[in-house]
Amino acid sequence: MLTLENVNVYYGGIHALRDVSLHVEAGEVVTLIGANGAGKSTTLRAITGLLTPRSGRIRFEGADITGLPAHHLVGRGISMAPEGRGIFANLTVLENLEMGAYRVRNHAQVRSDIERGFSLFPRLRERVKQRSGTLSGGEQQMLAIARALMSRPKLLLLDEPSLGLAPIVCHTIFATIDEIKAAGTTVLLVEQNANAALKHSDRGYVLETGAVTLEGSAASIADDPRIREAYLGE
Repeated sequence: MLTLENVNVYYGGIHALRDVSLHVEAGEVVTLIGANGAGKSTTLRAITGLLTPRSGRIRFEGADITGLPAHHLVGRGISMAPEGRGIFANLTVLENLEMGAYRVRNHAQVRSDIERGFSLFPRLRERVKQRSGTLSGGEQQMLAIARALMSRPKLLLLDEPSLGLAPIVCHTIFATIDEIKAAGTTVLLVEQNANAALKHSDRGYVLETGAVTLEGSAASIADDPRIREAYLGE
């Protein structure tokens, strides 16, 4: 479904991604793990058109999407729940969800997808008329994911969905990722909680200083002594 071929991204003179190559097959959950500053979020921003690679190619369903603007990519079936959640704080929960469907003209589909969001995250139904800036961190993350699903993406990108959340809320988020996969949406996940991410993924990549240093099945990465020591606290 998604392929990155030798992608290089710069922030001014800083070489942030160095010949990054990876692929995501339809129906998979693939996780990117690595330390702060390794290039994980930069990779997602390049995929979604928020950054333009200086060289390399990004392909989605066989088409070259390198450098296409973000709103075109939403139309092609790529959506992201960004790091920091990016909710519209002054809008209600319902209004945030409707913003996620800004390209959808079928009102019945919008209503159906809002109900799906409430099914995934019942807490949002209870907060439907509440201003989103007054939600807890966990509720805001639930809203960010539900909003990203409103465009019915084929590929959902999740950037640090468990960051700063209580363990019980993290459990809810990862259980929902399993549900999203079961419903047929492919997921590319960036996550510092490497242990949880690998348990809920099919495959993974390790990024270090902007380069892929390891790839394989989630189980093989989790069993690698170097990864266990560096990222799993063992």
